[in-house]
Amino acid sequence: MQSNMDEKLQKVLARSGIGSRREMERWIEQGRVKVNDAVATLGERVSEKDTIKVDNKIINQKRTQVQQRVIAYHKPVGEVCTRDDPEGRKTIFSNLPKLRSGRWISVGRLDLNTSGLLLLTTDGELANRLMHPSSEVEREYAVRVLGEVSPEIIKQLKSNVPLDDGDAHFSDVKESGGEGANHWYNVVLKEGRNREVRRLWEYFGFAVSRLMRIRYGDIKLERRVRPSKSEDLTDKEMEQLYTSVGLSYIPEEVTPKKDKSRFKANKTAKNANRAVYKGKGSRNSR
Repeated sequence: MQSNMDEKLQKVLARSGIGSRREMERWIEQGRVKVNDAVATLGERVSEKDTIKVDNKIINQKRTQVQQRVIAYHKPVGEVCTRDDPEGRKTIFSNLPKLRSGRWISVGRLDLNTSGLLLLTTDGELANRLMHPSSEVEREYAVRVLGEVSPEIIKQLKSNVPLDDGDAHFSDVKESGGEGANHWYNVVLKEGRNREVRRLWEYFGFAVSRLMRIRYGDIKLERRVRPSKSEDLTDKEMEQLYTSVGLSYIPEEVTPKKDKSRFKANKTAKNANRAVYKGKGSRNSR
């Protein structure tokens, strides 16, 4: 009889904070994961009694509550989203805040020539929910294309475009200005297929000269976050993000800081009292 405590291996690994569930599935398929010293299989169920190893290192299952942290990173053109690039190109992970435990998990990717908002988290389950097609989390992009776009093409972009990996469409397309032959549009997708924005425009013969992600779900790229810099989400933004994919956000308890001004005032008062006390017993007071 299956225990109620049994869970899918990839879910347990994602919760431990070492990667997203999708990434854990790849690791299992690559034979990097073992359960009780036997190479694991995708979909295998485990309990707390099982010993799990990744690259022969034991994973601590008792860390059920990973640090819930999300940062908004402003990716510039020219940076890649892999941890180690064989071509020696600059990677986003070299610019991220250092963690005492766990690792940063990228919520999706942006290609080399795409800039803008990239969310990274320490919570593998959150990353999985945000990327999963069933969640239909909106991604908004500012895109600059060369040439006039007719109303008929806009209509088809919002209805159905046959791509190599299946039909696709934008859930919204809005013109946002431009000069000469270049025109800017804000477009919205509810999935994250490889180069999908570019391929939708290229289907109609339009070259994309600039592409920038400006929103992921309710999180927008703020102007104050400069390229190659990041910023932690606020508690309110964290609550919205977790709730949007059916998860619970538990704010980290912060130990109240000492009121330094009050401490200094108390110290000054104590010094004054000492001075008065010393004065009473001095020769000058007699």
